[in-house]
Amino acid sequence: DDVLISDDVVEKNFICNLSACKGACCWKGDYGAPITEAEAKQIEENIEIIMEYLPEEAKKYLKSHKTAKFYKEADLLGTPLLKNMACVYLSFDEEGLGLCGIEKAYNDKKITFQKPISCHLYPIRVTKNEEQGFEAWNYEKWDICKAACKLGNEHQVRIYTFVKDAIIRYKGKEFYEQLKAYVESHQ
Repeated sequence: DDVLISDDVVEKNFICNLSACKGACCWKGDYGAPITEAEAKQIEENIEIIMEYLPEEAKKYLKSHKTAKFYKEADLLGTPLLKNMACVYLSFDEEGLGLCGIEKAYNDKKITFQKPISCHLYPIRVTKNEEQGFEAWNYEKWDICKAACKLGNEHQVRIYTFVKDAIIRYKGKEFYEQLKAYVESHQ
């Protein structure tokens, strides 16, 4: 289906270990999470509800800034970052785990938008080549995810299996089943 999937996505193991990293992928990095124009619109349409789940600094930021930001250096539309480099949609629970305010509103059934697909698919990063009409799916290996790799190895859960729900949300169940059948036939 015009998707090039790196071997790492089907060979490497991964299970997010929030108790180890505390959700560091939401506050480390140079840019916000990649989002589409459609996702930016959904966030904008639901911003008042989403803000109920955010800390004061994020609310203050969102009252005077847009809900998405274009990063020229990276040529991407993404979630805005606060001065401390945290995603503006990041909130913390009572145990100090970083959680997505958008997803919290979704889980409480207050909005129908779950979170940006780039966040849901993580650690897979999708790059689109519009000129040639294909996508490339790559594993974004990051030191902060060492505990996730270790946990994935302990349970033998491949990346594509870990993000199964995200893949189905993004490409559909048939796409996921084709990917799974391909992997199983080539083991």
